[in-house]
Amino acid sequence: MTPTTTSINASIREHPEIVAAVDTIVAQVQQASSTITDACPPDPALAESYQSLLDRSAAVKGRGLLYPYLGSGLGNGPLVQLADGSVKWDMISGIGVHFFGHSHPELVRAATMGGIENTIKHGNLQSGFDAYAFGEKLLELASRNSRLKHAFLTTSGAMANESAIKVCYQKHAPASRVIAFADCFMGRSVTMCQIGDSAGGRQGVPLSTQVDYMPFYNEVEADLVGGQTAYIDRAVAQLEHTISRYPGQHACFIFELVQGEGGFNVANRDYFKALMDVCRDKNIAIWDDEIQTFGRTEQMFAYEMYDLGDYIDVFCVGKMTQACATLFTEQYNPKAGLLSGTFTGATADFTAGLRILEMLDEGNYYGSNGSFTHHHAKFCEQVNTLIAKHPDWFPEAPGTKSLIGGVGGMMRFTPFGGDKTKVSKACKAIYDEGVVMFYCGHGPFHLRVLPPMPVMKDEYWPKVFECIERGLAKVAAG
Repeated sequence: MTPTTTSINASIREHPEIVAAVDTIVAQVQQASSTITDACPPDPALAESYQSLLDRSAAVKGRGLLYPYLGSGLGNGPLVQLADGSVKWDMISGIGVHFFGHSHPELVRAATMGGIENTIKHGNLQSGFDAYAFGEKLLELASRNSRLKHAFLTTSGAMANESAIKVCYQKHAPASRVIAFADCFMGRSVTMCQIGDSAGGRQGVPLSTQVDYMPFYNEVEADLVGGQTAYIDRAVAQLEHTISRYPGQHACFIFELVQGEGGFNVANRDYFKALMDVCRDKNIAIWDDEIQTFGRTEQMFAYEMYDLGDYIDVFCVGKMTQACATLFTEQYNPKAGLLSGTFTGATADFTAGLRILEMLDEGNYYGSNGSFTHHHAKFCEQVNTLIAKHPDWFPEAPGTKSLIGGVGGMMRFTPFGGDKTKVSKACKAIYDEGVVMFYCGHGPFHLRVLPPMPVMKDEYWPKVFECIERGLAKVAAG
């Protein structure tokens, strides 16, 4: 074969017929997508076939689906079409995955281009550069306000967390204990379900990971003990006492700078900094878990929002980025052999993930004048209108200072006093009315909203809340 200056595949990606074919695919998807303009009920003619699909899905899974949701493969921004012909407002985004909504042309293009790779999966032994291009861009963004220097790519958030804890264990061997916040969620692997503060999530799993829990910042409790300063002092004393009980045995403190499953709980810089200062003094790794947080707060990274980047030793990202990664500083770069695995992800994960990072970097999303702050305010307006219209639906919720919370694209509100049964019923009633959402928290329970923020428009919010109001009315009526 005659040597060339570019690979054959690179020339294929640039071939005019390939480019034209991809343009055609994107255009056809967009033409079909544009016909989806609002929520609508199912097509009665598809009811029987859809039920058959649901039954087959339940047989595969071993139990019925939580929601009767099977996507058709098409949508338009925050609207998604199901295989029964219905269209719903997607306000949970695959619990944070579909951040640019449905059928986004840039992501259709990126994924289609990724589809011409000779193999579907990349791995640690054999990989194309697409995986490293994604990691390179992620590190470029992360290192602007932190010391993070390297990235290990993997296929899920739980596995990114597994890589992170291995890095911390190796660096601080033989330390074997970890510190985490109460009500945290870390994933579904054997180790992560033990760290996650949910009894149901580790039911029947032998406990082998030693975890000490710290309280996440709580405004109500801070008021009870005399204010923020007193609350922080008490937390620092608790952390120091915990460490002193097991001297030299803690490998890391896992920080969720905004709690996800725990209730979209937000703290403040002073609280985190005080705890991180103790960790630094005691040589305990500071691990920032932003698998649900990344990209959604008032800055791209939550550690940027709190100006804590210099403290971060290990960092995890996933969900909206399509591919997942563990980032770490040079000091935490592990020895060869600790991190590996057959798969790092599919080419389309990396081509789409790279384009997502580029779009986040290019868009006017962050800061006090960014669109995420704007849409969070729109969300709050809608909830306040709902509270004013139906105050009986919104009694005081014990343990929380406000019925509206979160930050940026992480939004929650608390009907029915945060009662778990009613909030769970509300999720399903709202789903029936045309909005996909979920709950979070551990008492009180909240309705959780994770909208596809970059594709939201002001005029969408009233339509979404019309559906939400009808669903809440059903639950309120008993």
